Amino acid sequence: MTLTQLRTFLAVADAGSVHAAAQQLYVTQSAVSASLTALQRSLGTRLIQRDGRGLRLTEAGTVYADYIRRVLGLLDEASTAAAAEDDPERGVLRMAAVTTAGEQILPRLLASFRKRHPQIGIQLEVGNRERVRALLDRREVDLLLGGRTTARRDVAVLGVRPHELIIVAPADGFTHADARDVIGWADRQTWLLREKGSGTRETTERFLAALELPSSPKSLAVGSNAAIREAVIAGLGVTLISRDAVARELGDGTLVEVPLPETPLPRDWHLVANPGTLPATATALVAHVLMTGEFQRPQPRQPEAEPQRSEEVGVAP
Repeated sequence: MTLTQLRTFLAVADAGSVHAAAQQLYVTQSAVSASLTALQRSLGTRLIQRDGRGLRLTEAGTVYADYIRRVLGLLDEASTAAAAEDDPERGVLRMAAVTTAGEQILPRLLASFRKRHPQIGIQLEVGNRERVRALLDRREVDLLLGGRTTARRDVAVLGVRPHELIIVAPADGFTHADARDVIGWADRQTWLLREKGSGTRETTERFLAALELPSSPKSLAVGSNAAIREAVIAGLGVTLISRDAVARELGDGTLVEVPLPETPLPRDWHLVANPGTLPATATALVAHVLMTGEFQRPQPRQPEAEPQRSEEVGVAP
């Protein structure tokens, strides 16, 4: 098998057809078909099968694709790291961020970073939690800025920044009368949610469940923080959102914060990486964000206290 065959296989897996993969790779359809045939023959396993007019992965192909994404990601990481060590100021920073952080926090941090390191290239991917975690898992990025860290695998936490999740409504959407019965107010609202896979959506659903509203709240899914913010301003509903995402609108009175029980919800942004040696470009970004003071080094975990034994006679420990 060759790297060309592996990259061709992933292109077909993602595109769902030989024609689309050929266009993506700028090769002929016959070249794509030949690569697939050779790869499957070398493995002795069928990876792709017909699905109507398109193609889809077999169960074996799905497992194989997951491994190959990580292998190719690691190879790309090695190339980037080697180039960065040879000339750190001309390397490439590969980074991902969840939507809120990518829209509200990273732009100013990357702008100041570029002033200090103008020759470093930046590749930034922004998406929901599931997408950006997958990029880190497959080693397609070196750093990830997101919310709570995943319990599925080990990551190195390199920086922490506190933030809050709050409830916001349009300027005229919450009155003094509403403040006398905030649960009733919450029950009457349409709640604007992010798409599935978003960490904020999961938190909102848990929060609403904990409120135990009299009826099942109405909801409307919206695909980005910017769209949700504009939808709240337009009066389509209310939402749970990071204060970072609506700081300007709260400041000018376009939106108001609603004091529902247990809010604001304290959270942290985490700058994380896969365990191991960081490329020089990623190391430079970590040093920069810590230097600004906006992020702090994570506090070491305190060991759990040993249960104390009673020294008194006749008292069980």
